[in-house]
Amino acid sequence: MKYSDYYAALGVTRGASQEEIKKAYRRLAQKYHPDVSKEPEAEARFKEIAEAWQTLKDPEKRAAYDELGKRPQGEEFRPPPDWARQHGGSEQFSFEDMDFADLFSRFGGARRAGPFGGGDGSMPGQDFEVPVEISIEDAFGGTTLNLQLSMPQYDEQGRIRRVPQTVKARIAPGAIDGQRLRLPGKGGQGFNGGRAGDLYLDISLKPHPLYRATGHDLYVDLPLAPWEAALGASVEVPTPGGLVSLKVRPGTSSGQKLRLAGRGLPKPRGGSGDLYAVAQIMVPAELSERERELYSQLQAAATVNPRRHMENA
Repeated sequence: MKYSDYYAALGVTRGASQEEIKKAYRRLAQKYHPDVSKEPEAEARFKEIAEAWQTLKDPEKRAAYDELGKRPQGEEFRPPPDWARQHGGSEQFSFEDMDFADLFSRFGGARRAGPFGGGDGSMPGQDFEVPVEISIEDAFGGTTLNLQLSMPQYDEQGRIRRVPQTVKARIAPGAIDGQRLRLPGKGGQGFNGGRAGDLYLDISLKPHPLYRATGHDLYVDLPLAPWEAALGASVEVPTPGGLVSLKVRPGTSSGQKLRLAGRGLPKPRGGSGDLYAVAQIMVPAELSERERELYSQLQAAATVNPRRHMENA
């Protein structure tokens, strides 16, 4: 079989952490996904990225892969004679007519009755993973996606091929950035009666013109006039559920977070995160003669030195 350098496929070092590998996969999968990418040979590149991720995300598969050592990409080789037995295969383990992707996609160790499947020759379908982007509005209210995927399935000879398939995925309210959603039985079809694989959705939130999400909490910049921050005011703040009135206390500073409890994204077990309005004091770029006069009077009457802490440092 030909060697595939999975670390090179994801652009990470062999000593990369699981989090680094995950971030690299998500970034590259979003770039080369055939449904959205305009890159040349995007489908082949996406398949290479997904194949690498399927092995390196699993600590056991990664350890077995690392034992094979580093080799030139595409080099013909055979694993050591006892490699399969050490990782749960049988002593009669055969690598004939098998490619590198097939080896690791079906690698399951001693948890199975045979080297790859059950004693009846059945094989489970492949798990499949795909990144999806949703808006914050969809995360707030939930959404249904119709995913056009090329799913791995076994043919009559037990070889893996890809078949176009539409998968309907319901995402409940409260999905957050980085969440991994499992759809049981929506992955690759099993062989000879084997169970279907699962489909995993790696969820990320699209950039929003107003909101920034951290977990179930949302942040929004709140522009305030200098007099509103100094004297206090009642202002309307946009939230995913509609406008909400917020009381700004006198003496609010720029960068101060004003909390609106329960106005963030819903939580799976009830309740919601919070929304934080971050005060941004906006100074007029141009002043009328009257405004300049009033600001000059304020300057003359002011007793506050905003840089006093710097002088005493």
